[in-house]
Amino acid sequence: MRKVILTAIGIAAWSLAVPAAADVKGGVDAWSRGDYKAAVEQWRGPAVAGDADAQFNLGQAYKLGRGVALDPAQAESWFQKAATHGHLQAQDNYGLALYQDHKLSDAVPWLEKSVARGEPRAQLVLGTMLFNGDGVGRDYPRAYALMTRAAAQGLPSASETLAQMDQYISPPDREKGTALAQQYAAPAAAVPRPAGNGALVAARPAVRQTEVPPSRVMPTPAHPPVRPTPAPVAAAAAARPAPPRAEPPHGGWRVQLGAFRDRSNAEALWAKTRGHMAGAEPAYIKSGTVTRLLAGGFASKADAQRACAAAGTACVVVAP
Repeated sequence: MRKVILTAIGIAAWSLAVPAAADVKGGVDAWSRGDYKAAVEQWRGPAVAGDADAQFNLGQAYKLGRGVALDPAQAESWFQKAATHGHLQAQDNYGLALYQDHKLSDAVPWLEKSVARGEPRAQLVLGTMLFNGDGVGRDYPRAYALMTRAAAQGLPSASETLAQMDQYISPPDREKGTALAQQYAAPAAAVPRPAGNGALVAARPAVRQTEVPPSRVMPTPAHPPVRPTPAPVAAAAAARPAPPRAEPPHGGWRVQLGAFRDRSNAEALWAKTRGHMAGAEPAYIKSGTVTRLLAGGFASKADAQRACAAAGTACVVVAP
């Protein structure tokens, strides 16, 4: 089994917590106006006093370098303080910060907390760790399941990684992973995501998101465990124009049946599954050296899910 390496991940989705404390809320208002220095000044006192929202927001400021000098170590420290006070957004960011700081064994418990709530960035990272055996034991089905869930929630880096995992994972492990992803989907959808003071994330105003380049997945020999630096299988999405898309004739929903080095293998799989796909049309999407096989034309997500269940092979629903 080959390894995949997550080199640069799109895991920086930033929002600010808004608690009841007027001075902390005043800091959020200042941040929204672009007055980052004033925001930091209003947050620092409550953060030192133990306000979890202020601690989280101060961590964001250090992470982004707004109102203060960019300082990942300070960001990690403030995220840790808020996380230990039960601030869920801070727990998400703290686990990711530990991973980026190569503190893999420390990151795992926090990532697991976030994964249990269905957080897609944590699913991307923990899925990659499980596939590579980095900081955790290898678990290909669970790695595939977590990457499937992250991709289903619209994380582009996860979609790229999932397509390339398909090149290396065995059919039995892929089927187990797909079944496990379906088990994860329902509980995650039912869990509200409070952050600070019990308020829902959806009810809190958000600042504009800041993205880092998406992941690159590189095939490397499993033995010896030395990571060479071959050219990446897929370059960052921003580095090249998007490939032309073959639009389905009836609806925008599709299912992805696999990703292959050789288009002939994709065509062979379609020949086996087309009779189960309710009149869907195939699309062969070239992505770097990989050809992705998608079947489209479904009017709704439910239609795509039914077709995927009937396909007779592991597949993933892809939104328009």
